Amino acid sequence: MGVSLYYTATRATPLTDAELAAVDAIVTRWNDTAPYPDDEEGLYLYPVDGAVLNGSTKLPFELDRTVPSLVHWQAAVTELRRALPDADWRVTVDDGDVPWTEEHGYANPALAELDLTALLAENLKNP
Repeated sequence: MGVSLYYTATRATPLTDAELAAVDAIVTRWNDTAPYPDDEEGLYLYPVDGAVLNGSTKLPFELDRTVPSLVHWQAAVTELRRALPDADWRVTVDDGDVPWTEEHGYANPALAELDLTALLAENLKNP
């Protein structure tokens, strides 16, 4: 069973043509620079249905790929939020909310530096 990043932005007015172009450019750029492009799902936007933007990204199942992927996709969603600042945003990893700060966006600087493989190896040696 996998884990996914979900993102939703809602507002009363639909996206303008300029905003649609900006969103498309952001999605393309981040998908093109994915850490594991051959076997990873990118930013996937659902057809608009009452939400300005609604999508998900399935994270890799392999633990050594989960953190780099999460860091990458949270940065992508941060850029999307900054492109649509007047929308109400909710970003989750499965059912857990991802916190937002103006300084870091959805990124957790400590997470970017986490070497999950080394941490797991150390915990296996010293239970």
